[in-house]
Amino acid sequence: MNQQYTAFASVYDRMMHDVDRAAWVDYLDGFLRENGAHNILDCACGTGAAAILLHKKGYHVTGNDISPDMLMKARENAFLEGARTIIFICEDMRKLRIHKQIDALLSVCDGVNYLTSLKDVESFFTHAAGCLKPGGLLLFDISSPYKFRKILGTNTFTEETDSYAYIWKNNYDAKTKLCEMELTCFVKNGTQYDRFSETHLQRSYTEEELKKALLKAGFKDVRTYDAFTRNPVRKDSERIQFAAIKE
Repeated sequence: MNQQYTAFASVYDRMMHDVDRAAWVDYLDGFLRENGAHNILDCACGTGAAAILLHKKGYHVTGNDISPDMLMKARENAFLEGARTIIFICEDMRKLRIHKQIDALLSVCDGVNYLTSLKDVESFFTHAAGCLKPGGLLLFDISSPYKFRKILGTNTFTEETDSYAYIWKNNYDAKTKLCEMELTCFVKNGTQYDRFSETHLQRSYTEEELKKALLKAGFKDVRTYDAFTRNPVRKDSERIQFAAIKE
């Protein structure tokens, strides 16, 4: 798992301007309340957006991420939002360790897709199970196989704003199920622009693959939804929400 989100950490929140993060967390809050969760680990937490919103809803939240740059931004965001009790830890999601078992563990917005082999996914699920109390809840979402094939594919996306611009080139390989994403960003700095690039790698997984891995890791009652709803997954669902209970 290569370290990604280094220089991009500084503009990630701005690039997510079209995502209704509050509505996303409200959706997850429904699952958490049904499970009676209070102590939560936000895995691959990025700049801390979900962790901060969950903290404001009264949850006790810890966040972790493999990127020191993203965590630096997360700590800054938490300070500015008055969520200063959130602890952020630099940690690989495939090797989770926690001193006391928790009620729920979640990974929001493609964390599992960044695990580029089934072995890595199984390691994450096994360690996640070890972090959870019996009956604890694992919540995560993935970009669907449909999205990788039909939306990302070999397409290029661009955006230009007053403060930054980016070019996002995708190359999806249907045989390996890997999608290489070349991101080039230009960030305004006074009268000039700073240019930086990163290459991100994600993998497409089927529901069946992930359900099998979850059961193997000690989860039960594995459910999937067309993300942001409680409806069944459709053939053209772009995002799939998983909810699984530890035995």
